[in-house]
Amino acid sequence: MAGDVTQVLKAVSTKEPGASDRLLALVYDHLRKIAQRRMNAERAGHTLDATALVHEAYMKLVQQDQVDWKNRAHFYSVAAMAMRRVLINYAEARRAEKRGGGAALATFDEQAFGGALPAERLLDLDEALGRLAAMSARQAKVVEYQFFGGLTHEEIAEVLGVSVPTVRRDWRVARAWLSNELAS
Repeated sequence: MAGDVTQVLKAVSTKEPGASDRLLALVYDHLRKIAQRRMNAERAGHTLDATALVHEAYMKLVQQDQVDWKNRAHFYSVAAMAMRRVLINYAEARRAEKRGGGAALATFDEQAFGGALPAERLLDLDEALGRLAAMSARQAKVVEYQFFGGLTHEEIAEVLGVSVPTVRRDWRVARAWLSNELAS
């Protein structure tokens, strides 16, 4: 299947007619699983569901003109960024509407944080990832790809061109740094 996805991604890059539809058929189930994991941490009654998150993120992905899709892992890493952006946009809209209404929006790491983050905390996470990126862009990407995109350490290593132990080390360090940042 990974080879099929890579071939269809190349067809999407060259704007082959029908390629976007073929791609969606190949990746939809995986994207839906990723989105469902993200949405399981959302507050009850959230206006966005996993299907809507997949569709919004997918539309952002296929409308990009400048992306030269390298492979399946590259696609899922960009999908992670698109899902993050969609969730952050919804959190910002909610904060603007409710001024931080206190509704739970997402979790960073259930084991480390033990529960859902309010909408403002998701925005805090986004800002903290920005600060982390200034110190270590790779560590920030590891968090984004794993947390928002559900990529495995192996897939992240492939996308970033590093070893799996490097990804594991970056994940541990970044998670500890973010825990400290979000605790304050």
